[in-house]
Amino acid sequence: MLNSSQNPNPVASPIMAVNSGKNGLSANPQTMHANAAEAKPGTAKSADSKSSPAEAQDRFLKLLVTQMKNQDPLNPMDNAQVTSQMAQLSTVSGIDKLNATLNALSSSMTATQSMQAAVMIGHVVMAPGNKMELKNGKSAAALDLAQSADNVTVQIKDAAGNVIRNMNLGSQPGGVLPIQWDGLNDANATVADGNYQFAASAQLGDKKSSISGLSYGLVNGVVQKAEGASLTVEGLGEVSMDAVKKIL
Repeated sequence: MLNSSQNPNPVASPIMAVNSGKNGLSANPQTMHANAAEAKPGTAKSADSKSSPAEAQDRFLKLLVTQMKNQDPLNPMDNAQVTSQMAQLSTVSGIDKLNATLNALSSSMTATQSMQAAVMIGHVVMAPGNKMELKNGKSAAALDLAQSADNVTVQIKDAAGNVIRNMNLGSQPGGVLPIQWDGLNDANATVADGNYQFAASAQLGDKKSSISGLSYGLVNGVVQKAEGASLTVEGLGEVSMDAVKKIL
């Protein structure tokens, strides 16, 4: 019966590193995976490498089978170590498959969101902004109040930034508050149709309350981005889908 010292071709255990001076491989499935990913395309060997968990698994199993064939019957392999390495290998492979599935799902959801966004082209949406378009003596916008306010005021400004109308809306509850403008200035004179801006403030007791403006705009197109689809809204620019408060 041969002992380990008589074996002419001893084979390294797959749970040990494999001569890093020659090929830099390790039988640890996680290390084998990392080494495969770091392989440089400068050699013929690395050019044919798939740099994948499947390749690492193949190398690990070859080392395992070779060792089993050449193991010393008096000093057999440690089953606990082999089982541990196999479990790690399965974990690495499972994570890689999970990542691939999530990437495919993400791409599918992005495509679906783009299709849904395309349906909104030609519709008017309400989104964050401070623009008001006066047309035929009528204009509309809205305010988004984080909480109720004792007094809400709105200032409408012309293109030069001059305040032409002050509106006192009094006490208002929290939420979205629609506002209408009849095209009259503070002197009760009708102003010309066109684009205007507005600013709002809210008071709760002796403190200012959070408030933001909402504008209406026509959706002209859809822009696809890595984080999802955005709408191109006339007068407002690009608006993310989750920023849309209302669709008309």
